[in-house]
Amino acid sequence: MSKSEADQNPLSLFEFWPGSIFYTPIVLYWIVMGIKYRDLSISTAANPRIETGGLCGESKSSILDMGGATAQSFIAPYGVFRSGKGADHRALDAMTRKDLSFPVVIKPDIGCNGTGVKLVQSREQLETVLPQFPNDVDMLVQELITYPVEAGLFYIRHPDEPRGRITSITYKEAPILTGDGVSTIEELLLSDARMSLVPQIYLPRLAGREKNVLAKGEEMSLVFAGNHCKGSVFRDGRADTTDALTARLDAIMQDIPDFHFGRVDVKAASIDDLRRGENFRIIEINGVGSEATHIWDRRTTLWEAYRAQFSHYRQTFLIGAANRARGWKTSGAFSMLHSWRKQRRLLASYPLND
Repeated sequence: MSKSEADQNPLSLFEFWPGSIFYTPIVLYWIVMGIKYRDLSISTAANPRIETGGLCGESKSSILDMGGATAQSFIAPYGVFRSGKGADHRALDAMTRKDLSFPVVIKPDIGCNGTGVKLVQSREQLETVLPQFPNDVDMLVQELITYPVEAGLFYIRHPDEPRGRITSITYKEAPILTGDGVSTIEELLLSDARMSLVPQIYLPRLAGREKNVLAKGEEMSLVFAGNHCKGSVFRDGRADTTDALTARLDAIMQDIPDFHFGRVDVKAASIDDLRRGENFRIIEINGVGSEATHIWDRRTTLWEAYRAQFSHYRQTFLIGAANRARGWKTSGAFSMLHSWRKQRRLLASYPLND
């Protein structure tokens, strides 16, 4: 598919391929590299202080907790509490400790692809949302950052390099329906060039509202969690990489001990502010398992996507090998498999994200 063809298509060729198809070449590449380095889990040493290096099964809060004063000044305030009976009181206590007020974001501490992320507007809604999660799992309650620009910044720094670099910027946009005073929400969705191609992504979230009619000019956002497989639209923003943003992100990430590879998800007041490295907040930091998500821009070709994937994952092996040479341990293949199975089991138990 050429660039001109991609520009005319609302979806990329591979954007909603099953993971078992799209990721098969990447898994094979991982195995080949693991054989080369005689350790299938060597990438987990890329971020040696994080469980599996952040490949899977890691605690989101444990990564955020490692940040020093510089990093914490950019991280959106959050608290941790346990699910199950009395979880609403524990969540409110965590909010009080962090001086948080509604609305807030609730999400599982171990998660992936935005699964289970909920926007909670009130205590009453909190009491409704929390029972949807399994018992006895750690949860995060985090300040809702209302900045309009959401972006994923990919950061890489080799252990022997004094400074890191940004290798990917992705803007994440929630699809929005605009009412005409006549059409139902479902009719508006099915008349949209992009959403009509993947209605199965959006319709389950409408929860009985699909026959409602939006007033003329009324807007409705269909997705809250910024993940492409959950329906967000991703745009390649690599052209907005600047020295100022790179220096700012490098200062933040070097304040997290031995962090070398991963994606930092942020919200910013504007794209210009982000380019200047100003007025943004970090909502999540992801490790070895994260992607350079600009590949999900509809204009990206399949070849460009795989080239970016192979290039980035190659860095995890190089960094992991360098850290192993410095004395850090890898997780081991069996531990890596155990963490993956734990995460998969938890993801299956979470409610649908907002």
